Amino acid sequence: QVQLVESGGGLVQAGGSLRLSCVASGRTFSTYTMGWFRQTPGKQREFVAGISGGNPYYEDSVKGRFTISRDNAKNTVYLQMNSLKPENTAVYYCAASQKITGWRLILSEKYDYWGQGTQVTVSS
Repeated sequence: QVQLVESGGGLVQAGGSLRLSCVASGRTFSTYTMGWFRQTPGKQREFVAGISGGNPYYEDSVKGRFTISRDNAKNTVYLQMNSLKPENTAVYYCAASQKITGWRLILSEKYDYWGQGTQVTVSS
């Protein structure tokens, strides 16, 4: 069982930056594919960014603005979000799985473990 704890959300003005962190329990963090998803009320959870085998993947609208990275020594995955827009407002979730490879990390149903989420609010 893996527990994920996100932090770093908050209120920021448009154009600002936030860095989300997700700390995972367990000893085999480096073997997990990690993903960031977001959800707004009434909408399905959507893929934002993921990292598998050291390779990052991004949803098109965040490319060039968001960066996913991981520190295996700290069991932590990060999401650096720059040039934030009001439409980026959502609850952001961290997810993990040992079973996902390649492009399938964009699929929320493939993940086994989820964090509780952290609210990101971007004001205009």
